[in-house]
Amino acid sequence: MSLSRRGLLAAGGALGAGAVAAPAAAAHEGGRRVRTGFDRLAADGYALLAGERVGIVTNPTGITADARHIVDVMHADDRVDLTAVFGPEHGFRGTAQAGGSEGRHDDPATGLPVYDTYLKSGQPLADVFTASGVDTVVFDIQDAGARFYTYIWTLYDCMAAAALAGKRFVVLDRPNPVTGRAALGPVLDRAFATFVGREPIAQAHGMTVAELALLFNAEFLTTPVRLRTVTMSGWRRRDFFDATGLPWVPPSPNMPTPETALVYSGTCLFEGTNLSEGRGTTRPFELLGAEGIDRRWAEEANALELPGVRFREAYFAPTFSKFQGKTVGGVQLHVHDRDVFDPVRTGIGLLISAKRSWSGFAWRPDNWIDKLTGSTRVRTLVDAGADTDEVVGAWAADLAAFRAVRREHLLYR
Repeated sequence: MSLSRRGLLAAGGALGAGAVAAPAAAAHEGGRRVRTGFDRLAADGYALLAGERVGIVTNPTGITADARHIVDVMHADDRVDLTAVFGPEHGFRGTAQAGGSEGRHDDPATGLPVYDTYLKSGQPLADVFTASGVDTVVFDIQDAGARFYTYIWTLYDCMAAAALAGKRFVVLDRPNPVTGRAALGPVLDRAFATFVGREPIAQAHGMTVAELALLFNAEFLTTPVRLRTVTMSGWRRRDFFDATGLPWVPPSPNMPTPETALVYSGTCLFEGTNLSEGRGTTRPFELLGAEGIDRRWAEEANALELPGVRFREAYFAPTFSKFQGKTVGGVQLHVHDRDVFDPVRTGIGLLISAKRSWSGFAWRPDNWIDKLTGSTRVRTLVDAGADTDEVVGAWAADLAAFRAVRREHLLYR
């Protein structure tokens, strides 16, 4: 084939590590439309995957701009040899709740074998890739922008396992839904590494999955994988998800909207307490509360004058998880200026104000808060009566060091 549309896209579509995103794409409703890594890969005729047996790590967020699942699209296209699917937490089709997966099965829609990656890493995961017979492992999952959102560690574990198995690894990029403007919050201490944080990155990392893949490969993986990234076009670091023109699919059952993602990197800290983080409601991570809490928490939280957010006294009855079927009191977050809103600072302020206004406040007995924040520092400072500025200031040096490393792996302006 002569250097036509496919050839031109091959030069600028399936972009490798270190590439800078292309200019804005076609308009949608008078604005820009972001083209995802998959959109650009497909427009290039899957040239980057030519001659390869391909397996893909994905979930319900792996969709096209017109809301078709990419596995269905690839399976129907004879230009790509898709031979396996790898399902993460919640499963490839998204049928499992938190802490669950779909197991090994054949996908009813395509007949493709689906392998379970959840809670697998190292050689056991490498053995899954080997058994599947693929040459290249592709990753395409929508992230939520927080260190403890586990899909980025699925990415990390799959990269490490692909390196062990001698497989090539391709990351198809998608937007960080809460922008990529800045990294915020404490940086993980490796002594506290778990599946909600494998390596020392900030609590709100401010990166896309392709950028994280470059960071992981260069800074953390003992044996780097043969990595390629396919960048988006039309995405800018200051863009929230609603600026992309892309359809939102909940990446997990308790991440229903982009507004959930906006607060998640701060309010998920309440998983480490005896308060409900709003699971079992229509506003998870925006509603927080417990039995015995009244208006005083909202008053205490509003008195902090945290930028871009107000707190409403709220009452709710979760249908599952903490306080199932019981009416609890607490707060609802209302972000009125997302450009100045700092989710991590807000989460810290809420922890402090909850402890001050409600005598029943307690950490989870297993100190899960230390896994979420990446060290004992937040818990011990809050217990010692530190204010919000003191807690936030405690991670300043670590965050500055991470930001310097992060900067080397950014792909977009």
